[in-house]
Amino acid sequence: MDPHRTFRLRAPLLAFALFLAAPVVWAAETDLETELRLNAMIGDTETATQLLDQGAHVDAPNQFGKTALMFAVEGDDLETVALLLSRGADVNARTVAGCTPLTFAAESGHIGISALLLERGAHVHDRTRSGWDALMIASRHGIADMVEQLLFKGADPKAADREGRTALMQAASKGETAVLPLLVQGGADLEARDTEGATALLIAADQGHVGVVETLAGLGARLDAVDALGSTALILAVGHGHVEMVERLLAMGADPNRQDQEGTTALMEAVATDHAELIERLIAASARTDLKDNAGRTAADIAVQLGHQQAMARLTAEASKTP
Repeated sequence: MDPHRTFRLRAPLLAFALFLAAPVVWAAETDLETELRLNAMIGDTETATQLLDQGAHVDAPNQFGKTALMFAVEGDDLETVALLLSRGADVNARTVAGCTPLTFAAESGHIGISALLLERGAHVHDRTRSGWDALMIASRHGIADMVEQLLFKGADPKAADREGRTALMQAASKGETAVLPLLVQGGADLEARDTEGATALLIAADQGHVGVVETLAGLGARLDAVDALGSTALILAVGHGHVEMVERLLAMGADPNRQDQEGTTALMEAVATDHAELIERLIAASARTDLKDNAGRTAADIAVQLGHQQAMARLTAEASKTP
């Protein structure tokens, strides 16, 4: 047979064989890196070391952009984190949602891991797609040591997420009192506003976190602050029926007759939201029953209009006490 003809026949066959083999080689490489991520997740440092020695790419991500380092951080596994970093893992890699190893560390609260990441150059200002940086995340989880650590490393306590909420607001919304002084000492603005015009104190009052309101007020936050709709801390607390919060705000000197942009007072809000149990408390704190909203209605008018029988009965009882 003509040797040239034999070569021409074999060449296409060889190319076809290589084509078929290529996916097998790629699959083996992908499996190796998948194994690395799985072992990082479960904290098997020995196997992770072997996989890296076999050629697994240390920064190979899954379909969501999550790397072995992120899995190890999330699993609170300092030993595996140290291994991956020593093998060149990208300390500032990002998932498709913008999460980084440091933001994962802030979620898990492992102060040793965050310290190591920061030592290796983790960016404290990087944010997730929601606009959260590590300081905001640590603050909303109340991890005081990490908040202090991040502030020392230059994290910005005035930075805000997509809803305009700062680390201080995140902590206030979750009732995490311990981190509040640290944030304020680090430069947080007590009167910063989110996209709805709420301050940290207003957010805390809305959620019913009495300790947070007391702490923020003690740090200098304004008790008479109002949001974009003119609502005070007292009106917000009344609207959710936070009895303890209402009592504490009144004791701290909150004005029960302050009206929002629609002319609503705390007393009217109690009637409108059917929290009749707050009516006597508000009236005892000098809430006026004769004030009218922008529609010309008193609290009693609102009770009649909405058919709130308990509110009507209590307002009538209070009116009968008036000389």
